Amino acid sequence: MKNNKSMYNLYYEWWKNVDKFIFFLIVLLFITGLFFSLVSTSLLVSDKLNTNDYTFFFKHLFFVLLGLLIIFVLSCINKENLFKIAPALFLFSLIFLCLVPIIGVEVNNARRWIDLYLLPRFQPIELVKPFLIILISLILSSQKYKNIYFKYSFSFLITLTIALLLAAQPDIGQTLLVFFSWSVLIFISGINVVFLITSCLVLFAALYLLINFVPKFAYIKNRLLSFFNTETGTHNAQSEKAIDSISSGGYFGKGIGEGTLKNRVPEAHTDYIISVISEEFGVIAIILILLMFLIFIYSVFKKVYLESEERTKLVLVGCISLVLLQAIIHIGVNIRLFPTTGMTLPFISYGGSSIISISILSGIILNLTKRKIN
Repeated sequence: MKNNKSMYNLYYEWWKNVDKFIFFLIVLLFITGLFFSLVSTSLLVSDKLNTNDYTFFFKHLFFVLLGLLIIFVLSCINKENLFKIAPALFLFSLIFLCLVPIIGVEVNNARRWIDLYLLPRFQPIELVKPFLIILISLILSSQKYKNIYFKYSFSFLITLTIALLLAAQPDIGQTLLVFFSWSVLIFISGINVVFLITSCLVLFAALYLLINFVPKFAYIKNRLLSFFNTETGTHNAQSEKAIDSISSGGYFGKGIGEGTLKNRVPEAHTDYIISVISEEFGVIAIILILLMFLIFIYSVFKKVYLESEERTKLVLVGCISLVLLQAIIHIGVNIRLFPTTGMTLPFISYGGSSIISISILSGIILNLTKRKIN
């Protein structure tokens, strides 16, 4: 009886202080992803195979429910305790990332996943990113070290370590995303623009050398060449099919289950989910999804404007920038603005690693936007 009462009090305190509008947007985005997972994948498979196989949907539902539990736990933790345990959680996730070259699962010449009991083909970088944001924010806002360039250099070395582990997989898309997130954090912390430009030039020079002189990264060069040459390249053909699907869907789409992209492009329910949705539900559905993302991002930035503590500002901007950058890259690939990167759309795409990652980010955001208790 006492345990039930304490759980009720915990839930009551959480509900009383959490930003309900941001929480509602997070749940709405998850429900949107579940809806499209059901009507665009599971129902079609059931109809064609004449079975009641809803495997994709039930897996997606499991990860969303797990994600909501993660959100609740992370948003309940005291803010100071969250900042204390974040470095330990970062090191824990980094161990998994280091294990990828040793026990990782190789798919299409890339070793990015490890098999866990409940999470087969789990991608450790998705666990690393949220806690990397907190760690870098803590370093940049630390009062222990006064030399700002030491903070920049230290945070850069940590980011570079992650980038090298990702490059070895290889996963250039996530590597660039990690560096962009670092750049956003040091930019808003008040960095010298010359230092930032120099860092970016060094990054692009290193990327150029890797692409041209290390055989393992030749696939990036091939992907870039195929992106600019519309007549060659498998990944280019996938992008062409995706943009054709968006065009054929028109304003209101072909209807539930009538799209063909998911049958023509591998991993369409993850990397090309925007195109799948657009083909079946039209551009109107995409506009509504983008509107939800924009409202979510605006709501968090509004909280940042009202926040006075530097480390909280940095973490919130880092988290929401990560969501924004990933969404931009995903949509850009789907409309052929960018080469294929294998980037999922936060909240919407199918995939356990992606859902857990965005749930951790959402939990952190809800924790830092809670009503202040006097």
